[in-house]
Amino acid sequence: MRIRAQVAMVMNLDKCIGCHTCSVTCKQTWTNREGTEYVWFNNVETKPGIGYPKHYEDQERWKGGWVLDGKGRLTLRSGGRVKRLTRLFANPDLPSIDDYYEPATFDKDILVSAPGGLKDTPVKRPYSALTGQPMAVEWGANWEDSLGGAHERADQDPNITRMSADAAAKVKFEFEKTFMFHLPRICEHCLNPACVSACPSGAMYKREEDGIVLVDQDKCRGWRMCVSACPYKKVYVNHATGKAEKCTLCFPRIEAGQPTICSETCVGRLRYLGIVFYDEEAVLAAASVPDERDLLDAQRDVFLNPHDPAVQQAARGAGMPQEWIEAARRSPVWRLISEYRIALPLHPEYRTLPMVWYVPPLSPVLDATGAAGRDDTDADDVFHTIQDLRIPVEYLAELFTAGDADAAAGVLMKLATMRSYMRARTLDGTVAEELLDSIGMTADQVESMYRLLAIAKYDERYVIPTAYRKDAAALEAQAATPAGCSLDCEGGPGMGGEVPAAATVERFHLVGGEDDVHAGRRGLVSRRRDGRSGLSINPLGGRS
Repeated sequence: MRIRAQVAMVMNLDKCIGCHTCSVTCKQTWTNREGTEYVWFNNVETKPGIGYPKHYEDQERWKGGWVLDGKGRLTLRSGGRVKRLTRLFANPDLPSIDDYYEPATFDKDILVSAPGGLKDTPVKRPYSALTGQPMAVEWGANWEDSLGGAHERADQDPNITRMSADAAAKVKFEFEKTFMFHLPRICEHCLNPACVSACPSGAMYKREEDGIVLVDQDKCRGWRMCVSACPYKKVYVNHATGKAEKCTLCFPRIEAGQPTICSETCVGRLRYLGIVFYDEEAVLAAASVPDERDLLDAQRDVFLNPHDPAVQQAARGAGMPQEWIEAARRSPVWRLISEYRIALPLHPEYRTLPMVWYVPPLSPVLDATGAAGRDDTDADDVFHTIQDLRIPVEYLAELFTAGDADAAAGVLMKLATMRSYMRARTLDGTVAEELLDSIGMTADQVESMYRLLAIAKYDERYVIPTAYRKDAAALEAQAATPAGCSLDCEGGPGMGGEVPAAATVERFHLVGGEDDVHAGRRGLVSRRRDGRSGLSINPLGGRS
């Protein structure tokens, strides 16, 4: 066992009201400059819908994520090293600006400079923020918000097209029959990120200490292989700089023990942030299981129990501070994913092992139970209603469990049972043992799960340790030395001579397809210029 720590997020979709506050604050913080007009590191989609960019979940078209080859080995869907080399200057698997949307601005001066006495009210015309030419606004990052235009395009949702004909027929788009839910999306900061493995210049890297995936802007050459390889399409290209950019999980805030800006400003308080421990040596095997429906359990098996003394000892042996071990023990993310087992990953079949998970929406279940003339306090009645929802369980399964409807229904059943149990507990103080037995949980676990999902305080939802104190001390000491920056000294990184001890590399679990896995070229841990440790893969070979 080789233990690592990862900052992860869980979102409770039952509490998302689609207000887009998270998107706006993220936009103002990270992408409010030239070249990123069309970029939304955080966006909130309405499901069912084709999403942003259009049809991003259609991997037959975009070639994102990982697949198993004929020999059962993990390889990038976009192809191996040779194929990527042939596409360096002409990559056909890229969304166009029409798939995102062409950002627009408006001629506002006409409202204040129009001459007096006009019979008609002056109108602001939209102009392209890219070309400056007049344009017609025909699409946007949240064009489908609250099912706007759903009658035209929502039936093209890739999740619906993958469902069986009988299940797909259950999804209705008539006004009085339809149902929707909001899906906030950010970069998944995967355990096995395809974008990192696909980068020819080694600019994409995964930080060793907390697993955050970042882009080295000095190394990025704008090859855009990362855009194709990311199945969630959460890597963008700044058209002004020609560099790749993506969600940074607000790492300056994380290092200070603060939540991401999207979490901090979330109106519904639906986001949870915390540390999870995982076994690095088990990642490749988990991502390579033959049956896609086994990927959920395989990824859960990678996570380690932070309450296990052996795991805590291994963490200390790996040099993790006691503060991080305590944060892992208190982590709401680990509880929702591994203890209560009600959080699910987005599209596990992409085999990237994503680290942003979701509690699926349950809101309409109890209302639907009563409307069907059933008892919404009876577990069996609730379960049958779950099977008959207007948005079928099969749709949620396509999103979160690689099509395993039983796994999705099991999570909904736990959530419904928790509501029924807490209702009885609150109204007359009874303990419904039969409900607890039906989901295999204790009363303490159900009440703890209820508190975390419903009334958790700020410090219960966000359990984030600060950056390693030893790293901070080392950086301060380095800055105080006469040599100054290590890049300035003879033999420093990139200066020739021997590699300093601080820049020694070690193996990591990330893999880059057939060429990289089976030729022995694995990801390397290297000391970044800012002094932090980073995980980087160079699919073309050599140290990045």
